[in-house]
Amino acid sequence: MSERPAILNTDPQFRGWTKPGPLPDLDAGYDRLEDETVDALSGHFRIWQLRNGHRFSTDDILTAWYGTVCAPSPERALDLGSGLSSVAMTAAWRLRHVQFVTIEAQERSFALAQKSVRYNGLSDRFDMRLGDFRTDILGEDEKFDLIFGSPPYWPPENGVLSEHPQKVACRFEMRGDVADYATTAATHLTPGGLFACVFPGDQRERVEAAAAAAGLKIIRRKAVHFREGDPPRIDLYAMHLAQDLPDDFQTHFEEPLIIRRLDGSIDTAYAAIKLSFGFPP
Repeated sequence: MSERPAILNTDPQFRGWTKPGPLPDLDAGYDRLEDETVDALSGHFRIWQLRNGHRFSTDDILTAWYGTVCAPSPERALDLGSGLSSVAMTAAWRLRHVQFVTIEAQERSFALAQKSVRYNGLSDRFDMRLGDFRTDILGEDEKFDLIFGSPPYWPPENGVLSEHPQKVACRFEMRGDVADYATTAATHLTPGGLFACVFPGDQRERVEAAAAAAGLKIIRRKAVHFREGDPPRIDLYAMHLAQDLPDDFQTHFEEPLIIRRLDGSIDTAYAAIKLSFGFPP
């Protein structure tokens, strides 16, 4: 089925407030398959994803937010295991002049990301590569000021793999783990560059070990509680090369972020983050 997704470019979303940011590439042709949807990502940006496959999440939005907040004026950015490119495109919406390299091994996710990048008018800013980032897909001399990583969270033996194949590789460590992400990031960071990643709140020891082994230092960590009173579901990390920092530099543990309060309402801090990505108040 071929159709152009409907877009409301100028319609007010709330009390005359309109979504900010660049408009998508309306002149390009689009071929949307039966199992694909086109959904809001940030501002006017849209993302192509499978109806019943892997879909972008709050984890992705927060990873993009944390990296763009913590990074000191980047010029080149890299997204490892980029999946649907939700993190990279969200970051690109905030960082209008940054060039991106994305690396994804799944062909279907890569194809969907290509549609989204073209749709959002980002083709001239994105160098998209299909392959495993643990191979030589990156040149040794390629360096980046900002690197994103959303590693799969669990070893294969920790879950049921008989679900959608696209979901399996996004959730389980089929092509590397958090240590591989940290090692690759450390290899390709510029001096003073920042690695931003996300990982489950109950696996902090794995992230700390991966960072130390790769020669990275965690400079900031922010716990995220999806509901007030629950344990933190994920942690957001910002890391620099350890060699760039004083030996006695201490990690800053930030005030936790709460998504929803006990009464079900959105917390004001998260509402402000959403607003910063072009969502209606």
